[in-house]
Order: sequence, then C-alpha cells, then structure tokens
Amino acid sequence: MIRSFRHRGVETFFRTGSKAGIQPKHEARLRILLTTLNLASVPGDMDRSGWEFHPLKGTMKNHYAVKVNGNWRLTFSFEGQDAILVDYMDYH
Repeated sequence: MIRSFRHRGVETFFRTGSKAGIQPKHEARLRILLTTLNLASVPGDMDRSGWEFHPLKGTMKNHYAVKVNGNWRLTFSFEGQDAILVDYMDYH
C-alpha cells in the first residue's frame, strides 16, 4: 500500500484523479503504475516488462524507479510492505 508521497501533484492525482499537478499526457501510465504500486508488497512487484524498473544509487540509495515516459520516472522506497516517499520527476 502507498503510505506517503513526496510529490503533491501525484498524491492528489492518486487520491482524487485531478491532473492539475502532473503532465496530462502521463495520466494513463501513472494510473497503472500507481495502482500497481499500491498493491505491491515488495519493490520487485514493480519489475514488469517495459517499465524499466531499477534501483537507484547515491543519495537515492534504497529507492527504486519505473519509467513513466521519456525522462520521467516514478520513484519510491519501501518500508515493510508499504511504498513510501513516492515521487514523480524528470531526473535524467
């Protein structure tokens, strides 16, 4: 279950469906990714074909990322069986 967010726009989108804080063209993909992340109990549950799941390094160690579109990624960490610190960023 998703327990916390870093990105307010993604949190609002997840909770209400409002696209005000996200790229509108990412709506469908984010909906799929967030729904799957909410059901995930370990990071590996996000390792799906075409999602480019990978662990992050450096200051983002213990966080993971999946591709949204282009350079945009959904990043997250896990605490127990809960996803935490869910973020949405163009980090490349």
